[in-house]
Amino acid sequence: MEPQTPTRRSQRFQPTATPTGKINNKSILECVWASEPIYVRQTNPEIDLVPEEQEEKIREKKRGGSDDEEEEEELETVFYDALRMKRKAPAYKGAKRVHARAGKLEERTYRLGDTVLIETDSLYLMRRPPSIGVIVAMWQTRQKDDDSQADQSNMRVRVHWFLRPTELASIRAKREHQEHEIYYSLSTRAIVSPSVILSRCDVSGSLPSPIKKEKPNWLYVPVKRRRASPLKKGTKASSSSDEEDQQDTSEDDEEVVEEDESSNEKFYCRLAVDSRRGVFYDFDWERHRRDASIRAKPPVNNSGPSSKEHDAFNWGEGSAWDVVEKPLKNRPIAPKTEMSSGRRRKQDDLDDVISESEADDSDEFREHDSGSDSDEGLIADSENGVASGEEQDDDDGPLREPRTPSRKRKRNQDATTPRRIKRSKTLVQPTPHSKAALARRRKSVTSASPRKHKTAPTFAIRFPEQSLTFKSSMAHLPKDPWLRAMHALHVGSRPDSLPCREEEYKRVLRCVGELLEEGSGGCVYISGVPGTGKTATVHTVVKELKRMAENSEINPFSYVEINGLKIPEPSAAYNLLWEGVSGHDVETEGHLRIGAKESLKALMRHFTSGNRGPGGHACVVLMDELDQLVTPKQDVVYNFFNWPTLVGSKLVVIAVANTMDLPERVMTGRVRSRLGMIRINFQPYTRDQLEKIVEARLASAKEGLDDDDDNEEGAVVKAKVVIAPDAIKFAAMTVSRITGDARRVLDICRRAVELVKSAKGTVKAPHVKEVVQVMQNSPIAAYLRELSFHERLMLASLIKCVKREGVEEIKWSEVQHQHLTYMNVLTSENDSTRKPTPAELLMVLDSLVSSRAVVVEDGVAVARKPEGDRRMLLNIEQSEVERVLSDVGGQRWKNVLTT
Repeated sequence: MEPQTPTRRSQRFQPTATPTGKINNKSILECVWASEPIYVRQTNPEIDLVPEEQEEKIREKKRGGSDDEEEEEELETVFYDALRMKRKAPAYKGAKRVHARAGKLEERTYRLGDTVLIETDSLYLMRRPPSIGVIVAMWQTRQKDDDSQADQSNMRVRVHWFLRPTELASIRAKREHQEHEIYYSLSTRAIVSPSVILSRCDVSGSLPSPIKKEKPNWLYVPVKRRRASPLKKGTKASSSSDEEDQQDTSEDDEEVVEEDESSNEKFYCRLAVDSRRGVFYDFDWERHRRDASIRAKPPVNNSGPSSKEHDAFNWGEGSAWDVVEKPLKNRPIAPKTEMSSGRRRKQDDLDDVISESEADDSDEFREHDSGSDSDEGLIADSENGVASGEEQDDDDGPLREPRTPSRKRKRNQDATTPRRIKRSKTLVQPTPHSKAALARRRKSVTSASPRKHKTAPTFAIRFPEQSLTFKSSMAHLPKDPWLRAMHALHVGSRPDSLPCREEEYKRVLRCVGELLEEGSGGCVYISGVPGTGKTATVHTVVKELKRMAENSEINPFSYVEINGLKIPEPSAAYNLLWEGVSGHDVETEGHLRIGAKESLKALMRHFTSGNRGPGGHACVVLMDELDQLVTPKQDVVYNFFNWPTLVGSKLVVIAVANTMDLPERVMTGRVRSRLGMIRINFQPYTRDQLEKIVEARLASAKEGLDDDDDNEEGAVVKAKVVIAPDAIKFAAMTVSRITGDARRVLDICRRAVELVKSAKGTVKAPHVKEVVQVMQNSPIAAYLRELSFHERLMLASLIKCVKREGVEEIKWSEVQHQHLTYMNVLTSENDSTRKPTPAELLMVLDSLVSSRAVVVEDGVAVARKPEGDRRMLLNIEQSEVERVLSDVGGQRWKNVLTT
């Protein structure tokens, strides 16, 4: 069978993740199989090999090695029932008190169906509690008829995950949980090596009555890292039962310590969970464990190691341990005259007994059944032959007539074969709280989209109302309309509802919400000039999504915000994303002290290996100021746009940039292809929209003033007009002609209120005009007006290169070329037409650098670069430079700077 090429798993232009198949744990002295082979079949690469081994086979096939079909025929997979591991208990450096067995040998035997603690993290200074899983398969791949003992690196274990409450999505509907309570995942499995199994644990389906508050069996203590190995494990797991000082132990007095089952850590499980949807199900772990062990037995009709029969060829993938949601079944209507009320109650009780173990014939098994439609109906009745027999004995004469014909009852007797039992799965029902949440989701979907055939999940769009947070920020202010207006007009005061951005809000919310509901990854590119409400709209969308997730109206998710202006370098974005993906709590534990390379390796291993740990929930990432994250190699933006395209990544990236055509002008083809087609552009505000924004802010400032004050002063204060309508119109008209930046019109109005605050007057158009003149006559504006022609021309050339390239750091050679080009366009009658020499252009640049208007790259490494490769950066606000140069230069300069 030819292995399929993994989707979007190319290693080109990106580092290789640490392979899961490589074993580097030196504390394991022996790891061997502890049983005879229980089943042998031909190797199925899709379920028997880890992703690194699959990619290695693909590379070998491309290199033109041996015939791939013949090589697969020679490989076989041997399954076992138990493995024995002998490891040396490590001496934990940096810990004052350690395990009493440190330095001694521990021998443990693990069997199918055992619940174990598994180490899933390796990049934390403070080790997190290990994950929990149940062993569903053990195997090794080897050449045909090779009876040699397997090497430790070739041994594989497949586990089905449990989830701790801390491994669920951070933004979800909160629910109370018991101490040491865990949840069984529906179908989340992973292939691990035996070296990551720490110990056995006990999982019970019933809550122990007296809960003793004992010290935890595992303590996680930090260990000093060595600089040479930043990925080296920083902590070890130690037992706290014996608190003795560390003692030097030599290899001569090593003693093999047998496992003490009473010291196993104990957990409690009574619920299963769909971590992607945040739905909980009533679950009987002990019964499921017993039934799954029976269903997971090897096929009895084995036709040999090379058999490609579906049941035999796919055996060992662990699907028998999956649980599925019980579907709504349509029961046939029996004659009312023949069925008594007592008979109905007995039948309902019987259905409840059968429902826990009846088969799931609606999914993967239906396409492999060779029988007729009536044959599919046998699976549900075949799970409880004894119950059917008891039902037949209790039936009276009149009740036998509407029953199933005898031929089907005969099939029921044959339906208890292992083939029928093996194909069944455990069915579970949602808890009452989850049922209500699912009903609300279905209701919102129905009301939002009444069409019968929907191509994608949708939900009703709800516009946010004024939150208590914004109201409380206004409540502490005195009842002075001018102070309240100044507070509301401040740029940092963001109301929950943004006027004039309703359509953009709906588009962003629908795009991100549908990706979360589908459980798929994707990219949403948002562009627009500064001050058009891009970031504020996204924040409002994320706030609404959080509310929906906490009310179980949408799938749970984690949220990460990355601002290109707030991180020291673009590669630092890897650290922030890894903290969000791994579930690290930054507020309580602080940021992870690891490098960007280690975070990148962990992210690559998380997204490309297919083993994403127990959680597997969605993650929403806001990449604000994307322009600052674009590097010459473009590796950061490529990785962030490539990871959502990988199968099962569940990563949603919202990229916000200031230019609409940034991908076409700056990004290479491989980056643009990952970006996708979801693009939303924010147009600059018009004059009417700017007026509505200012009026909405002023209206919110009056909400805290009550009409029913004790005296008439309150009503008079509330009726006081702080800014006249003509003043708002004049400010909006002035800003809309230049940039359409809402922040600038808010700043103008706020400064105008400051002018009239002492006199308790109303802002008129002359006050706004005075503020505009003061802002235009700022020290920066005065400096720009006094610049020479070539200095102004160099600044215009630098701005043109920034807009063309999409990045703020521009090479000196490009600015020189643009400067000479503008000499033919922007030269007036009073200016010289002679083009300056390179030396003269350097003198102009030195003049701008000395006044700190431009910053040039400097340093020892830069000195070895050619002169034209040095990068320069504009150190003044770009919009201010464009406005002043347009006023000084005239219409031609304005046309050049605005394009």
